[in-house]
Amino acid sequence: MRTIEHGKRDGFASLGAGGLKQESFPLRLFAKGNAKHWNPADIDFSQDAKDFAAMTDDERWWTCALAAQFLAGEESVTQDLQPFVAAMAAEGRFADEMYLTQFVYEEAKHTQAFRLWFDAVGMTGDLHEYIEFNDAYMEIFTKQLPDSLYALQHDPSPRNQIRASVTYNHIVEGTLALTGYFAWQKVCASRGILPGIQKVIKHIGDDERRHMAWGTFTCRRHVAADDAMFDVVDERMQELMVPAMGVVTATFDRYEGGEPPFGVDISEMAEYAMDKLGRRLGAIESARGADLLAIDVDASPEALEEKFHAEDQLELAG
Repeated sequence: MRTIEHGKRDGFASLGAGGLKQESFPLRLFAKGNAKHWNPADIDFSQDAKDFAAMTDDERWWTCALAAQFLAGEESVTQDLQPFVAAMAAEGRFADEMYLTQFVYEEAKHTQAFRLWFDAVGMTGDLHEYIEFNDAYMEIFTKQLPDSLYALQHDPSPRNQIRASVTYNHIVEGTLALTGYFAWQKVCASRGILPGIQKVIKHIGDDERRHMAWGTFTCRRHVAADDAMFDVVDERMQELMVPAMGVVTATFDRYEGGEPPFGVDISEMAEYAMDKLGRRLGAIESARGADLLAIDVDASPEALEEKFHAEDQLELAG
């Protein structure tokens, strides 16, 4: 039996009988990503600069705080995903390794897109003030995210993979980022502003749906292999729920007793986040006792993310 594990390689996955399993879920995501290439430098932010200049001071602060949280977050996930690539190599999962290299590339593009936007609207000074007031944000992005991902360097066990995936995919991406993108879409569409950012969010949303699907798939395959792993999923979600909600509420605390900019409803955003998180958890739980070979080609995590997208489009159209 040949191995492709780093440091022990005596063969190559792509040369084995049957070649690469193109129908496997990670390679499906890889192929889909290849067909959806976009370049942040192609997006025109000139109207965004005019819209930004026309905002009130409170609106500009809220917009900068939201955008800075995304910019710093995209940089963080670009760096912190890399141990997961090595963990897939250690497990001999070359298809996942292929997809995660694309995943890292996409996160780097997201970072570039937000930095280009800040430059275009004239915010070229130090932006740390827009994130450092938010203690929960700093807890997740400077401690919980890197700690859980870099734990894979020393112990890429199923338990640690699940903790890393829940932190990265289901809390940072699924609870924080996608909820924030939905809020921003509602603001931009209702006011007819920031067309450049609207394009960025559309492209990033396409990428993030694949990222989320991979995270759900990864948790599902570990739960199918060992039923006890579902408790690890639930445990990690419970650990991070309070700081995750704290990230959202800290921005609104600035307007306590008053109306937040753009009329954003914090209760609506919280309900949105919890609904999506609960349904993804249900998708993971449904893998208990499932056949691992079936899990590897099951596209239901992708279908779930596309369903969420369709629901969002209906909401925004309304």
